[in-house]
Amino acid sequence: MAGVSDWFSIGSTVACKTCYNKEIEGEVLAFDPQTKMLILKCPSSSGRASVNDVHIVNLSLVSDVQVKREVSPMATEPPQSLNLQRLNTRVRNQIEEKKRMVKALQAGVSPEGQKLFIAIAKTIQEITWSGQNIVVWDDVTIVPPYKVDNVHGNIESKPYLHVRKVVEKHMKDTAAAAVDIQQSQLQKGNSAQ
Repeated sequence: MAGVSDWFSIGSTVACKTCYNKEIEGEVLAFDPQTKMLILKCPSSSGRASVNDVHIVNLSLVSDVQVKREVSPMATEPPQSLNLQRLNTRVRNQIEEKKRMVKALQAGVSPEGQKLFIAIAKTIQEITWSGQNIVVWDDVTIVPPYKVDNVHGNIESKPYLHVRKVVEKHMKDTAAAAVDIQQSQLQKGNSAQ
């Protein structure tokens, strides 16, 4: 591994080649010398200037590392270590989310049901699948075809009312997105003529 130093200054520009022969170049956001983990901020792969891609690179698995631009450290003390407990919790949560989605796919849940599940899961953590049904807070069940009328539970309870509002908002957002897509396709069709 050529060019790996014991330290990377935050703000420096570093380029490396991963074990998959992918070249990554970006600004150093953090470096943990104990675990040899480097976090790089790179230009967005979507092309949007308002966002960035962040890559977490295990330097034990790269074939080449080069410091393109060195920034002198602002202070003599090293930056704080990565909060590994927080990162591990985040990884566990992501794995659980992926397992829930796999469970939905195995149950044959429609794409509409999967999208609704994801929309609800963004704000409510206590959500799971029971076959093809979405269960929220163990009190509210949403059955196929996952419309507002398919929300079941105690109609006077706060959880029921909240979930129903989330489903209504998701339906409105989905309908608005479909209209936007149709309009953009019509505009493309008109401009091609």
